[in-house]
Amino acid sequence: MIANLMMYKRPELEEAHVELWQRIRKQLTFKDIDSPVLLSQNAEEFSVWTNKELILSQTCGLPYRVWLHNQVSLIGTPDYGLEECPRGHYRSAIVVRADDPRNELSDFITGTFAYNQKFSQSGYAAMLDHLSMLDFWFEKELHAKHHIHSAQSVARGDADIASLDAVSWRSMQRYEAFADDLRVLAWTRPTPALPLITAISQNEELIFQAVRLAIKGLPTDLRMLLGIQDLVKIPKEDYLAIPIPLEVQVLERPF
Repeated sequence: MIANLMMYKRPELEEAHVELWQRIRKQLTFKDIDSPVLLSQNAEEFSVWTNKELILSQTCGLPYRVWLHNQVSLIGTPDYGLEECPRGHYRSAIVVRADDPRNELSDFITGTFAYNQKFSQSGYAAMLDHLSMLDFWFEKELHAKHHIHSAQSVARGDADIASLDAVSWRSMQRYEAFADDLRVLAWTRPTPALPLITAISQNEELIFQAVRLAIKGLPTDLRMLLGIQDLVKIPKEDYLAIPIPLEVQVLERPF
């Protein structure tokens, strides 16, 4: 068995994630579902998502609809209470340096775009979608591997612009000093947020109930720390309806 909640992990949230998992485990036990004692927070993501004994994990919407939707069961989607987003949805903050005088996205066409992964909805596909109306792409790219590294690259001047998951950006503003060196130039349109998944062999409805009860039972301070307000159901079809960029379609399957 394996489980993790790695998508928004950071040192300041470690204890809150452990507490949430213990409460989920308790609810799973009530429903006669076995689960691992500890979260595998440092495991390679695709090895977790494709594990036949997966109990619970959170993935990104883009790899879910490209590679995973027929291999896992969709549990539900956490609602992070983000401004100007429907329940269970998120968007990306397009950030630039605070002192950069450019104010139009088209001003950055000759700049360097930092991104975490090309199979990231918030870090790459959301920007592709946003710029499709302007019909241009950046002349240079920097593969930073993680949202926080994309943001740091812009703050340092190694890149000019980045697209950051709104939940990750909210945490950076709370915990990272370099966030003061950045400003939001624009926001992308909302899409369904990062879904919780389990192995096909598991009962996704019972796990949904367990996770939702655990979230509702969290002390208010921990729920605010994690930013989770609820667990909602967004149909699989809503994820699959979002177009897959050609740049992602040609990527080699990562597992």
